[in-house]
Amino acid sequence: MFSLCFNRTAYESERKSSILTVGLSIHDCPVEIREKMAVPAEAWNEAVAELTALPHIEEAGILSTCNRMEVYVVALSYERGLREVEEWMVKHSGVDIDRLRENLFVLKDRESTAHLLRVSGGLDSVVMGEGQILAQVKTVFQMGEGVPAFGRHLTGLFKAAITAGKRVRSETSIASGAVSVSSAAAELVQMKLPTQSFEGVKVLIVGAGTMSKLLVKHLASKRCTEMTIVNRTRPRAEALAEEFPEVNMRIELMDQFLSLAGEHDVIFTASSAVEPIISKKDLASMSQCGELVGGKRRLVDIAVPRNVDADCGEDVNTLVYNVDDLKELAEINKGKREAAAKEAESLLLEEQRNFEAWRDSLETVPTIKRLRQKAENIRAAELDKALTKIGDGMSNKQKKAVEELSRGIINKLLHGPMAALRSDGSDPMEVTMTLVNMHALERMFDLRNVK
Repeated sequence: MFSLCFNRTAYESERKSSILTVGLSIHDCPVEIREKMAVPAEAWNEAVAELTALPHIEEAGILSTCNRMEVYVVALSYERGLREVEEWMVKHSGVDIDRLRENLFVLKDRESTAHLLRVSGGLDSVVMGEGQILAQVKTVFQMGEGVPAFGRHLTGLFKAAITAGKRVRSETSIASGAVSVSSAAAELVQMKLPTQSFEGVKVLIVGAGTMSKLLVKHLASKRCTEMTIVNRTRPRAEALAEEFPEVNMRIELMDQFLSLAGEHDVIFTASSAVEPIISKKDLASMSQCGELVGGKRRLVDIAVPRNVDADCGEDVNTLVYNVDDLKELAEINKGKREAAAKEAESLLLEEQRNFEAWRDSLETVPTIKRLRQKAENIRAAELDKALTKIGDGMSNKQKKAVEELSRGIINKLLHGPMAALRSDGSDPMEVTMTLVNMHALERMFDLRNVK
């Protein structure tokens, strides 16, 4: 019986390029480092263009959220590509290389693929199963469409991650009762309030984007029906108010923020500002909160970069929370989703195999080109020899017929080998057989140095 034996590790070591993930996440890196590394949407194209301008980076994509900043690249050389990404990160963030490496994680090829699929499936989130990360992965894919720096390999990887994320949420119960960063923040504050209730608590929200929308939704479900929304423009905030008619929503502009902050007990900040919007100095002029909240104002910063200056935590009448503090809530909820996570892992493994099979199938393309080129070189050389021997005794029509004959012979001879090198990547076993054929043909026809 024929036995198929294929050493994947040896094959991967021969592969010319590698997919690398170089990143910082909430699990291992503090927010003060992550915020310096953040890449806003408007700077995304420029950042990936800078990365692919580096000598050993072929493709690049960046996933930048409040919980993580991850650079995905296709690198010609693992070591040199990694060094170039690290140097770019230092230049981009201003964080020195030693501090950066203390917080950095690096993944390659299969580990890199598995990681993005887990991220998209919500298995790497602080709150397991949260849905916002899948939307953020989709956003990266959409930003990359038509961008030369976001090439074929990363397009395929992010497409696989989106498919995996959707399957995890539709085929397992991991998203049952799952919460976003916004709702986790609302739950954490409720847990920390003296009465463990938002009733009577004066709440202010800075920003009117997706995170603020989720905040309003979850605060309303916790019987918080009076809120103040502060935003740079009124239309977006008014649209938010229209979505929640059951909430008595006051809308103000950002220039009123500091005066309004002194009137509220709990302030959630989720704006896209790149610099802090409130500091310890601002808090000094604000009146102390009432007994309902234990005399302490809560500043809940779920933005990255942070909206709340780190020195606010020094104010004796203020309690400050940021996205890193959500780990406490995640530990409480961890056990609830472990069974669903095991189901999700098997789905992710299946999607990973499908992606790897597709990517492996791309590796035969250079071999196909080299085989056809070698055949064409031989055909052209032998045809020239024959025509030289015949001399001027043939008409142009006869010469054309002989040339077409030579092309026909070559095409028929190549049909079998070419078919053995083609795969749509849908069947991992078929791809494995294709790669075996590829290596055999490269040896038989000595294709490594064909140009």
